[in-house]
Amino acid sequence: MPPRTVVIGVDSSTQSTKAAVTDTETGELLAVGRAPHVVTGEGGARESDPEVWWRALCDAVAAGLKESGLSASCVVGIAVAGQQHGLVTLDRSGRPLRPALLWNDTRSAPQSAALIAALGGPEAWTARTGSVPVAAMTATKWQWLRENDPANAEATAAVRLPHDFLTERLAGTAATDPGDASGTCWYSTDTGGYDAELLDLLGLDVSMLPPLAATGATRIGSLTASAAEALGLPAGIAVAAGTGDNMSAAVGLGLGGAGLLDHPVLSLGTSGTVFAASRTRPDSTALSGFAAADGTYLPLACTLNCTLAVDKVAALLGLHRDDAVPGGEAVLLPYLDGERTPDVPTASGLLTGLRHDTTPQQLLGAAYEGAAFTVLRALDELLRACGLDPADPEVAGRPLRLIGGGAQGRTWVETVRRLSGRPLIVPGSGELVALGAAALAASAAGDGDPVAVATRWNAKAEDAELPPVERDTEAWDRIGSVLDRAAGPLLGG
Repeated sequence: MPPRTVVIGVDSSTQSTKAAVTDTETGELLAVGRAPHVVTGEGGARESDPEVWWRALCDAVAAGLKESGLSASCVVGIAVAGQQHGLVTLDRSGRPLRPALLWNDTRSAPQSAALIAALGGPEAWTARTGSVPVAAMTATKWQWLRENDPANAEATAAVRLPHDFLTERLAGTAATDPGDASGTCWYSTDTGGYDAELLDLLGLDVSMLPPLAATGATRIGSLTASAAEALGLPAGIAVAAGTGDNMSAAVGLGLGGAGLLDHPVLSLGTSGTVFAASRTRPDSTALSGFAAADGTYLPLACTLNCTLAVDKVAALLGLHRDDAVPGGEAVLLPYLDGERTPDVPTASGLLTGLRHDTTPQQLLGAAYEGAAFTVLRALDELLRACGLDPADPEVAGRPLRLIGGGAQGRTWVETVRRLSGRPLIVPGSGELVALGAAALAASAAGDGDPVAVATRWNAKAEDAELPPVERDTEAWDRIGSVLDRAAGPLLGG
């Protein structure tokens, strides 16, 4: 019997790093090492030291390998999937000049508005990049840095996304992929490269950016001797270009050209996202029209407030997260950190509809409903972006794949089920971002198309399938009415 070979898929998220030691033949997650991150900032600020990400990656890999009980010689490849949009600025020696601005840092809202106007409106940006530069996008953060920290902006020799920074540490080679690059608003999904006119608008020289690999699975180099020593892995193993966390989750689910196309996914985590892999280039100002890691597209809508916001409401009420019941007449929009969808970056939470008989459990249920509604309302627009008619019975009956930490919570699942009226699939494969990164690593090590690899691995997983229930149109209409009426005067839209 040939010796077992494994790859390591790294999920470097907002809060932590996970390193999944994965069997290349079966996709079995043999072990998952973990290490925390540190996020700082008050108000709209959210920052992290990129060096913490690197130390967390080293710790997580070491923990995962130890837990697996395997020799490091079994590892044949590694890939990193990282939180999207973060701005990492490096000096000429490749060291961070300052803490990275994270995706959920909303201080660049004024720069977002200015950039939209400078190019002639949201439609002009969507036609070029697939996305409108809301405060989450990297371009707006770079503009904020130029205006608010000009000394560090002037000293910047290289600009990286979080996964780019880590991949460069692994391989000693600068690289990114179209998927994560498409979340910057200086990459054109129309031409498939950096947009020179937009770089001029942003005062960025293309030499400051990493070269573009063809896909997230492209082998961009080998693990350097210094990185190998830091991680306890063999030097020379394959390093994939890697990608953004949402693109990696899509690969982990088997979404892409060699797998499922135009099937929606709802991810419930720190952020809430709804996305699908498609061959149709998205062109909607209501969505982020990303590229996918495998050469297809990944139209996506993202909210800033999801599981953490609801957990905060539960803590304020002194309740366990599963103590919730449907919200009754109460509507709670838990926009505690501003919001990206809808684009109201300075918004705060909004509660209305209180009665004498409103219970704490109903208030918590209203928070779940508000968070789920916000991301579910983008689903129809997502389907249209894939070239589908949401009213078509076949399209309306397609199951919604539910992933992320919230997918393991009873109240989250039942709230989504009740508000969507759709059948749900909760995939049996765990740690989908890390699993997708593992498939990218396996592909870079010579195992074929990453979506095909993940599809083969998923064939052995046991998915939970939940039939549809009657949609709660009363709650849906009530929340929608409040959101539409509050957007301008109360939410700052």
